[in-house]
Amino acid sequence: MDDCTRSSDPSPVVNRVKRAQGQLAGVLRMIEEDRQLDDVLNQLKAVTRALERAGFAMVTQDLRRQLANGEEISEADLDAYERHFLSLS
Repeated sequence: MDDCTRSSDPSPVVNRVKRAQGQLAGVLRMIEEDRQLDDVLNQLKAVTRALERAGFAMVTQDLRRQLANGEEISEADLDAYERHFLSLS
């Protein structure tokens, strides 16, 4: 499988989101168990980072798809990609 094919495959993003979902369930358990604040916040930050990475991967996949399909990328497209990236940071 080449990079162009892989870039349009949603499974890496789905896997990231599922992993974040599991981490979030762990955070909920920690809260219910009245665990230490620092421990809970560290896990919450990990979930946030995982979701941000999934978002970055989605934007990148879309850009790669456009390039692989030979689509022209306009200034408006670039502006939209920039907005997407900035919204995740």
